[in-house]
Amino acid sequence: MSLTSDPPIGPPAGPAPGPPEATKGGAPGTDHGELTVVPLRHPWRWVAVAATAVLLAQFVNGLITNPGWEWDVFARFFTAPTILEAVWITLQLTFYGTAIGFALGIVLAFMRLSASVFLRSVAYGYIWAFRSIPLIVQLLFWFNLAYLYEDLTFGIPFGPGFFAFGTMNLVGAMSAAVLGLALHQAAYAAEIVRGGVLAVGSGQLEAAAALGIPRLRQLRRIVLPQAMRSILPNAANEIISLFKGTSIVSVMAIGELFYQVQVVYGRNGRVVPLLMVATVWYILLTTVLSVLQHYVERHYAKGAVR
Repeated sequence: MSLTSDPPIGPPAGPAPGPPEATKGGAPGTDHGELTVVPLRHPWRWVAVAATAVLLAQFVNGLITNPGWEWDVFARFFTAPTILEAVWITLQLTFYGTAIGFALGIVLAFMRLSASVFLRSVAYGYIWAFRSIPLIVQLLFWFNLAYLYEDLTFGIPFGPGFFAFGTMNLVGAMSAAVLGLALHQAAYAAEIVRGGVLAVGSGQLEAAAALGIPRLRQLRRIVLPQAMRSILPNAANEIISLFKGTSIVSVMAIGELFYQVQVVYGRNGRVVPLLMVATVWYILLTTVLSVLQHYVERHYAKGAVR
């Protein structure tokens, strides 16, 4: 009897398989070195770029060569003392309107978020009223406060008064402008702040409350740093709009930038170059505000945006 062994398990011995042959259509095994790469072309994009460049070049050429712009007059008045003083008044109106408006707006926003029906109703009524009445009408009302109320009396409601004082010199033109701008701004600031606070997840506040963190610290450390990411872009837009909107106080004969430009070109008749003076100042100051917005947004984006 002869002994035999079982055949080996596995594929039969033979030559090693070579690489698969290249197939058409990019199937597995395709030799990508033999493919022709065709870059994606955007012919209409280049047409739009060329047309925009031509229009921009024509506009710049017109600014330089058209004598109607009167750049010599522009240069003479751009840094004139009266214009610089008007720019300073415009900045003051913007600063006070923004500071008072957003301070009041934060209070109104948290009143609207309050559990008290009374506080929510008062805040909603304020926002509804000041967003409904045009700003110019509000300014004229405050400017004519002495006409509406000659005296203000303090005492028992619907009863005798203890003391009174006249309103003739209570609210001047500048005070009326700041008051009107700030109260009008507060209505919009309240909704901006409320929207930013609502953007913060409620689960974070619940976790903070479970850890025993006080409400004020929750607001300062948890809510506001995150809400600022939503608040800042809209708030910056409102500040820039308020800065340009200060020109509306010219109806009250306040010497802000646009009013002063009107006074100057009303005397010398150089309308276009004086309007360009105001335009360039508005562009420069708006650019500065936009740069500040960028850095403030970047500060509050730490940890959220890489």
